[in-house]
Amino acid sequence: MPVLIRGKHGNVNFEEATNTVSVSAHGCMVHLDAQVGRMQHLTIVNKNTTEELLCRVSYMGQGERGKQEVGLEFAEASPRFWKIAFPPDDWNPADRKRAGVGAAAAKEPAPQK
Repeated sequence: MPVLIRGKHGNVNFEEATNTVSVSAHGCMVHLDAQVGRMQHLTIVNKNTTEELLCRVSYMGQGERGKQEVGLEFAEASPRFWKIAFPPDDWNPADRKRAGVGAAAAKEPAPQK
């Protein structure tokens, strides 16, 4: 997903366009050229909606092609920021439909626990 990351490196403001590697209701992973530090506050802009959120650097991983892998955590959970649906917190992947299950079988109620 295309995003814009804004922040400061020392006293110099920076702005970098990049794409997310992964997203969640709590933040995302991106690759950045900009030098950032763990716990640094940044602003992320969803380029599809122009919505902005405050976030902080929560993870710094290995670089790829000269870019640093950076995990960003939103200041507060924002599941609607990405404009995609996330499964509910109590979702169990074992309950999802499996390939090859017919429509009739899929409509059968789950066994009571």
